[in-house]
Amino acid sequence: EKGKKVYRKCKACHTIALGAKHRVGPNLYQIINRKAGKTEGYRYSKAMKNSEVVWNEENLSKYLINPRKFIKGTKMAFAGLKKDSDISNVIYYIKEMSRKNWYGYF
Repeated sequence: EKGKKVYRKCKACHTIALGAKHRVGPNLYQIINRKAGKTEGYRYSKAMKNSEVVWNEENLSKYLINPRKFIKGTKMAFAGLKKDSDISNVIYYIKEMSRKNWYGYF
C-alpha cells in the first residue's frame, strides 16, 4: 500500500501493466533489470538511449532521487523523490505489479 501511494506521483506519466500503452513516459512493466532506453515502442531521449544504465534497484534508486542529474539530458521532468522509504516502497510496488501482471492477476 505504501508503494501504491508513492506511485500516484508516477501514474500521470507511466503505466505499469502487461501490454499497457506508453504515456508521456514508458510503461514500467518489468523495468527492473532492463537496460535503459530499450522499451519497445517508446521514443526515448538520446541520453537515455545512449546510456549504459541497467535498471537494477541501486540505479533506479539513484535515478529516482534526481533523474536529470543521474542521466543528463533525460526527458523526464519529475523532480525526484526525497525520502529513501518512498524510493524503496515504489520500487517494491513496481516489482510486485510486474510479478502480478505476469501471473495473470490483472
